[in-house]
Amino acid sequence: MINPAKIEEIAKQISSNMPQGVRNLAETFEAKTKQAIQTKLTEMDFVSREEFDIQSKVLIRTREKLTELEAKVAELEAKLDKQSDAE
Repeated sequence: MINPAKIEEIAKQISSNMPQGVRNLAETFEAKTKQAIQTKLTEMDFVSREEFDIQSKVLIRTREKLTELEAKVAELEAKLDKQSDAE
């Protein structure tokens, strides 16, 4: 995997060797790009990892309960069928 610290180091070296005008332009571009990305990410409907994990657990419990209820309904239907056959 790529080491982010190494990439940051290389970027700083490149940046420090650029002429001042280009460096200012690059800094302005970087700031505006970060701002635009942050704005767009804020507008998107993301959930946190914690909320995702909580909802996953809720879904698992819901599926388990649904399976139990399906079994109970099948059992009750079988009882009703036996009662209607006996009559």
